[in-house]
Order: sequence, then C-alpha cells, then structure tokens
Amino acid sequence: MSVIQLKNMSQPVPEHNLMNPSNDEAQPVIELKEVCKSYGDGNQRSSILKNINLQVKDGEFIAIVGFSGSGKTTLISLIAGLLKADSGDVLKQGKAITEPGPDRGVVFQNYSLMPWLTVYENVALAVDQIFKDWSAAQRKAHTEKYIQMVSLTPAMHKKPAELSGGMRQRVNVARALAASPDILLLDEPLSALDALTRGNLQDEILQIWQQEKKTVILITNDVDEAIYMADRVIPLNPGPDATFGPDFHIDIPRPRDRTALNHNAEFKKLRAEITRYLMAIGMEKAGEIVKEQIVLPDVRPNTQHDYAILKKPAAHDLGKPRYLEFSRLSKIYPTPNGNSTVKVVDGFDMMLKKGEFISIIGHSGCGKSTVLSMTAGLTDISE
Repeated sequence: MSVIQLKNMSQPVPEHNLMNPSNDEAQPVIELKEVCKSYGDGNQRSSILKNINLQVKDGEFIAIVGFSGSGKTTLISLIAGLLKADSGDVLKQGKAITEPGPDRGVVFQNYSLMPWLTVYENVALAVDQIFKDWSAAQRKAHTEKYIQMVSLTPAMHKKPAELSGGMRQRVNVARALAASPDILLLDEPLSALDALTRGNLQDEILQIWQQEKKTVILITNDVDEAIYMADRVIPLNPGPDATFGPDFHIDIPRPRDRTALNHNAEFKKLRAEITRYLMAIGMEKAGEIVKEQIVLPDVRPNTQHDYAILKKPAAHDLGKPRYLEFSRLSKIYPTPNGNSTVKVVDGFDMMLKKGEFISIIGHSGCGKSTVLSMTAGLTDISE
C-alpha cells in the first residue's frame, strides 16, 4: 500500500479548485474571523477550533468534510448561536451572532423530536411559531407540504416511538425546511437514512436551495455527497486546534446527475484530491500524537475446561449444508393505544447458505431491523 505524503498536498491547489472569498466585494452572509473554541478548564482544557476563518456568500451551498471528532458540530453550533466562541467573531451580515434565531434552521444528527407529539405536530410546532400571521389553513397546508416532501404522509399521525430511526430523522429534516430559514445548517442529517431515502432528500434539499436561494452549510463525512451537493467543499483538519484546509471549488454544472457523476472526469478528480488530502492530514495528525508505552496485562486463555464434548457434534456435520432459513415470516405489533395492530413484516422468505454474506436494503421503516431482531431472538415471531 502506498503512503501519501502530506507535503505533496501543501503545494498550491489548481486555481480552478480554489476560491478566495476575500476577493468578493459583496458582504458575506456568514463570516467567521479568527474563531477559537475550547472546552473544560485548567489542565482539562481541550482546544477544539483554532483561528477559524470562513466567508459564505448569500445563496451559496458549502460542505465541510472531516473526521469524526474534528469539531464540525461545534462549528455548526457557533453559527447557530448555540455556543459562544472563546475569541474571534461569528457574524451574520456583519452583525454578531449571540443567540439562536429563526433565520438559521439547524438539523443535527440526533432526532430532537417531541416524543409526545405526532409527526404532523412536530413539524407544525415550528410552523406555528414562525408563521403566526398565517391562517390555520395556510399553516396546515405548509406543514403537510414538507411532510409529503420527506415521504411521511402515511405516518403523519404517528408518534416518534412508532417510527424507525430513519423516519425520525426525516421528520427532523421536514421541520427545519418547513421553518423556511434564510440559512440552513445541516449537521450530517442524512447519515442515518437508507441509501434511497438519502438520495431523495439530497435532491429535495437541492431543489429547495435552488428555488428559494437559501444559504446552506452542510456537515458531512461523505466526500461524494459533498461534491454532489455543494459549490465549495472545505476540509476541517483533525483537532485538537482544528483548522480549515484548502477550499475545493466545484465547477460541475447544475443540475447534477448522480448516475453520470461516476463517469465525470472532474468529479473523479475532485474526489481523488479531497480524499487524498483528508488521508494525508489524518496520517500527519496521527504522527503528532505522543507515543506512550502501553503495558498489556499478563492475561492467558482459560484452558481448564474440556470443550471436546462441544466439538464432537460439529464434527459430524462437516460437509453438510448449513443455512438460515426464513419461511413466511411475519411480525405484528400492537399500536400504542391497543386498538389495532400493524404488520411490519409479512410473508418474508429467504434462505442463506453457510458462510454467505448478504445485504438487505430498503426504505427506512420497512422492517429490516425487525427481521434482524427476530433472527437474533430479541423479538418474538408472530407467524
């Protein structure tokens, strides 16, 4: 395996891949100047972000990529007004951001839903607070529009406990979009979704951005997603003292066809450059960590038990086909009020050979986790 040297990445990035926001005469809608943020006190103090500088133009879509724990969520929280910087300035249209506001919609990785409210009520909670001057009919139509956008109309009157993890996150996305903020802050909101729903929501977010000219800052670990959606991709170098890497300007024309991107020379070049940079900076950062000698305990395997009796039955099965079989498998759950039931899995058939590796894909809420739970013996089989 070849090792990528970071020094190669320190050379100037090609001009068509760089954007210098300081040359733009228009005032940036979001600006960070020498922002630093730490957690803890005294010897326990940990520096997360150091001297962060960023300018985002009105209507621009940028993606920030980086490793887990590099400070991406902290960065989003500063822009959202949920955290205050230790030093430096966090500005929106030249004014300091000191608290959260309806002009900045945030979607975090966790669902942040009210468990006692239905899907409709969770989305309507934001709509009713922001659009108080609208009629009840207008607010209802607006709420239902965004619920339909994330394909949750059939589950509109269900509560979060009745939804899969992916479905809950779709409610979270719908609520943020329904608030119609000027700036949309997305902290890996699609990471928990299945591939089909994730692709659909990517397209919906892009459509809203293009129609309503919103400013979007997307946090993601997916380089392909960043290139597909953004105007600029900015790596956040690993912490402590995380800083930004070079800006990669995405020149691929819009609308972008995800099926054609894998054959697009510019896409492949950008993906290689960004991935190479992230790998190199990751290895460099790992090399800076002080190497301490780790003394492992003197642990030896317990061989006092005689396992021969357990080996004998298996020896007789050598050469025989062994597999896992599902035959007309069904699972029915009662609704919370107990008045009815929901059949999550119905007539599921599948046969696995010994040593076979299979992958089950499907939309969120289709019953994938239920099948695994029944296989593991964690959930009883209904039929």
